[in-house]
Amino acid sequence: MKFGYTIIYVPDVAASLAFYERAFGLKRRFLHDSGTYGELETGDTTLAFAAHELGHANFPGGHVAASESAQPLGVELGLVTPDVVGAHAVALMQGAVELAAPSTKPWGQTVSYVRCPDGTLVELCTPMG
Repeated sequence: MKFGYTIIYVPDVAASLAFYERAFGLKRRFLHDSGTYGELETGDTTLAFAAHELGHANFPGGHVAASESAQPLGVELGLVTPDVVGAHAVALMQGAVELAAPSTKPWGQTVSYVRCPDGTLVELCTPMG
């Protein structure tokens, strides 16, 4: 078994891709012509976005839309950077909402939390050891 990808269901795939490009410096791999699916260049594990309509087609019982939830969902994306303070500031300038300002944890790692316009919870953190 190998972890291959994470798909986040969002209201607007192109807007989410553009936000992640601007806020986090990630590069777009592609956006499907339908506009309902897209991926970012993130290394061995793919970060993808799909339209809520695909989620509704895949899950007949529906799904919880992070963009509609007052609280962030109980899952986060972790993005590793040597400059959490700078990355946090850029994310806020691009429209993210601060959930926790950068702070140094007892184990020495600097961590912050933001919520993206599509509702996704993102942890920005320095590399460990």
